[in-house]
Amino acid sequence: MDTKPITRLFLVLAVVLLTVSCGAEKKDFIDRMEIEHEDDKPVQNASANYTSVVEVTTENVQYATVDGNDVTGYLAQPENAGGELPGLIVIHEWWGLNDNIRMMTRRLAEQGYKALAVDLYNGESADTPEKAGNLARKAGENPELGISNLNQAYAYLTDQQNATNIGTIGWCFGGGWSLRTALALPEKVDATVIYYGRLVTDTKKLKKLQMPILGIFGAEDSGIPPKEVKKFESALDEVGVTNSIHIYDGAGHAFANPSGDRYVKKAAEDAWKKTTSFFEKHLK
Repeated sequence: MDTKPITRLFLVLAVVLLTVSCGAEKKDFIDRMEIEHEDDKPVQNASANYTSVVEVTTENVQYATVDGNDVTGYLAQPENAGGELPGLIVIHEWWGLNDNIRMMTRRLAEQGYKALAVDLYNGESADTPEKAGNLARKAGENPELGISNLNQAYAYLTDQQNATNIGTIGWCFGGGWSLRTALALPEKVDATVIYYGRLVTDTKKLKKLQMPILGIFGAEDSGIPPKEVKKFESALDEVGVTNSIHIYDGAGHAFANPSGDRYVKKAAEDAWKKTTSFFEKHLK
């Protein structure tokens, strides 16, 4: 019996399986987010029903010029605040600067901050995973433009709004950019919060951080898996960066977004308490 055809068949199958396996490993962050957000969409529910407990003033402000284009953000602060207040750079999810992010910015302002929601999408936002993925990829193609945007946001808060200490916070796409901002401005940012954002585990890069880090993640998040989160935590510990990392059981990606289909109330509320306490401790 001639076994050569069978041998060739097994070789072909092996190559195919190896290719598929390598392709899965090479999926980029946005690919994974598209899988996490499949059939997801931003919807009006809890965010639309939120009622402020402290009066805040809001306005659209031009805070930067990037690649020749003016950039408009959303500024919120306590009404009649008076005096100097800490500032927060608020970075949107992959959906863009939408009503949910504006609501979260107002909630942060209620805590006693000048909160500026930045725009990394040039005025666009998305209501489908496909468009969100395209916008996120476009922003990632020129990261230096994003860093310029966020650097100018810092300058706007400190120079024009007279903000004192500055923190950063972001969710999903914005969580990754919150960490990027900290890495780009290690001597300026005073506290950083990352909600299930893309992580850096290279200790050579992380050792430049000089601010405390709060990380919020979901145990069921396959885009930012717990294994990667623990590796990030270990790397921060290794280089002596103060950190508080939390992984919530029963929660997946985007679990803290009240305007999405993945909201997990108990975990989100606990994460919010940790967030406000963290900023209170390190910025005030």
